[in-house]
Amino acid sequence: MVGFIERYLLDKIKADGSIHMTLIDPEKVTAAGAAKVAESSKSSGTAAIMIGGSTVASHQHLDDVVVAIKAAVDIPIILFPGNVNGISSHADAIWFMSMLNSADPYFLMGAQILGAPYIKKFQIEPLSMGYVIVGDGGMAGKVGKAIPVPYSNPELAVAHALAGQYLGMRFLYLEGGSGASTPVPPEMIRAVKSAINTTLIVGGGIKTKEQALAASSAGADIIVTGNITETSDANERISQIISAIKHKL
Repeated sequence: MVGFIERYLLDKIKADGSIHMTLIDPEKVTAAGAAKVAESSKSSGTAAIMIGGSTVASHQHLDDVVVAIKAAVDIPIILFPGNVNGISSHADAIWFMSMLNSADPYFLMGAQILGAPYIKKFQIEPLSMGYVIVGDGGMAGKVGKAIPVPYSNPELAVAHALAGQYLGMRFLYLEGGSGASTPVPPEMIRAVKSAINTTLIVGGGIKTKEQALAASSAGADIIVTGNITETSDANERISQIISAIKHKL
């Protein structure tokens, strides 16, 4: 059954072609700072706010960040947890994801088993997602003990994506890693998108409108950016990215 937040995302994609999400790492901001980033991102046209990182030192701080953002904007807040301590009862939804190329069973299914009862208790909408680390994978790959798919091997990325789809996952995320020097190449995105019929998310290393447009033109339904929110011209850059992927200019 498709939930409210999933339907919102699918309808936005249908209307705009590709959409943008802003990723905020709660460990890098204060609650007030996170609210300002969310407000700025929403004014630029971002479709939703993702909250999470590879590590969460304080669960109370995570709650404070989510509450502050929720008070500041009226777009969905979706958790992007690196572990069970990345769950907050105040969020609207959560990427309920399995790292498909982790060498550690904990990130394949262990963390999900531990977290599922909390998601039900808090009535957070779960968004089923296959998470695939590609390129160097950054901190997410290291923490999740991933065996990254090389950018030069799109066929292997396709195999992972198909496995996720056949397991019933309705979203597939190609993750190049936070701050990656090179974003996921269009050739890999195109190969994956042509093989699956689920919603494709691409993130990691996307810093410019040209990079975002290349990803969206290759088939990415959702573009995620995070690190550029920390720059002085973040509002302008996010606006340019959203305009580029929406109008394919």
